[in-house]
Amino acid sequence: VLDMAYRFADQLDPMDEQVRRLLVGLADEAANTWASADAGMWEARDEQRQYLTSKVMCWVALDRAIALAERLGEDADPQRWADVRDLIRETVIRDGWNEDVGAYTGAFGSDRLDASVLLLPLVGFLAADDERMAATIRAVEQRLTHEGLVHRWDGDDNGFVLCSYWLVECLALAGEVERARRLFDEITARANDVGLFAEQVDPRSGEQTGNFPQAFSHVGLINAAWRLATIGEGTDDLPASRPETASEPASEPASE
Repeated sequence: VLDMAYRFADQLDPMDEQVRRLLVGLADEAANTWASADAGMWEARDEQRQYLTSKVMCWVALDRAIALAERLGEDADPQRWADVRDLIRETVIRDGWNEDVGAYTGAFGSDRLDASVLLLPLVGFLAADDERMAATIRAVEQRLTHEGLVHRWDGDDNGFVLCSYWLVECLALAGEVERARRLFDEITARANDVGLFAEQVDPRSGEQTGNFPQAFSHVGLINAAWRLATIGEGTDDLPASRPETASEPASEPASE
């Protein structure tokens, strides 16, 4: 919500009091709860963990709230938000990397490669060509991708359409635009006869499985198409301080 408010800030000007309270409340909630364990974006039912993407999306919330702070009124607390944002980043970079796996894994202390970490470059948390992020992208491509479809984790039966398009975006951001275009075409060719996607696709039979039609599969397609159409044009509207490379935690929090 904070990311969208940032992207559409001009349409929210002037920002009414109810919207300001909502956005400040969400930023404060992210600052207060980011260190909590949870079920992650895949809604794991066995136990709660310290999932990377949960931390990173709290970072996104705070990062965008800081950029919006002047519009959020007297209850905004950009200095505290910045302190917590920088702590989240340092923690994820330090604790999210698994040397044995050679990648950022799905949760702190886990050796399980998870395609969810492809989100990190897409939200501006790390550059796609950062040494460790590039290694993570390669690991997902080599170990979790079959017939052009990215599986969420090793042992996941079918390719997950949204994650597959995330890989397209990561390759494009890493400068491998032609390879990203080929992968985009390969994935998109798996849509049904009226151009719709389910949640997942069987990489062997091509059968679409799971919820159908699945909205976020098509969001992934649209975002990947936009990325390929605009890559290199400087059209990304994320706050100007990122992305940056960070294979090792900075010795001091990044300055505003």
